Amino acid sequence: MLKQNHPIILASKSPRRQQLLLGIGLTFDIKTNPIEEIYSKEMDVYEVPVYLAKLKSTPFLNKRYDQDVVISSDTVVIVEGKILGKPKDAEDAIQMLLMLSQKTHEVVTGVCILKEGIRHAFSKVTRVTFDAVSESEAAYYVNTYAPMDKAGSYGIQEWIGYTKVSKIEGCYYNVMGFPLRDLYEKLKQLKVISV
Repeated sequence: MLKQNHPIILASKSPRRQQLLLGIGLTFDIKTNPIEEIYSKEMDVYEVPVYLAKLKSTPFLNKRYDQDVVISSDTVVIVEGKILGKPKDAEDAIQMLLMLSQKTHEVVTGVCILKEGIRHAFSKVTRVTFDAVSESEAAYYVNTYAPMDKAGSYGIQEWIGYTKVSKIEGCYYNVMGFPLRDLYEKLKQLKVISV
């Protein structure tokens, strides 16, 4: 039986991240603080998700949360060395999908586990290859599924993932929002959970 040794706070409103944590048997409260996701343009693109995950844990660095373990996370899509975050609007979302058409991109999720005032952070990379995406297909997906809260303007667990992902190298769940196996192992290592 999975034993949870500490109360967990998930610092994310993402329904996908909530679903993934529930899927590995965790119970948690959801608490978020508005954080401006700003990073230096000089920063290595692969370091950005961990930096943002740590930034999202900053409001919890006070005595009030000493008994809790806080999990924060950030996911970015990297194509041709450029970060695609969340789209500004539907047109931006369509353009992002067209940028991913017939290319391999990388999805990088940074995770920060805050326990007793110490941040334990790591990231995971998954490579995803898309078939050709036409403008009408991109528009259909954006208008039907409204992926405005998703990095790179898509959810792999939705229509675009079903029909356009031709290859995936690495953790599927990382693309959804958490590198689950790595997160589970880290939580065991930190004695947040035991089995």
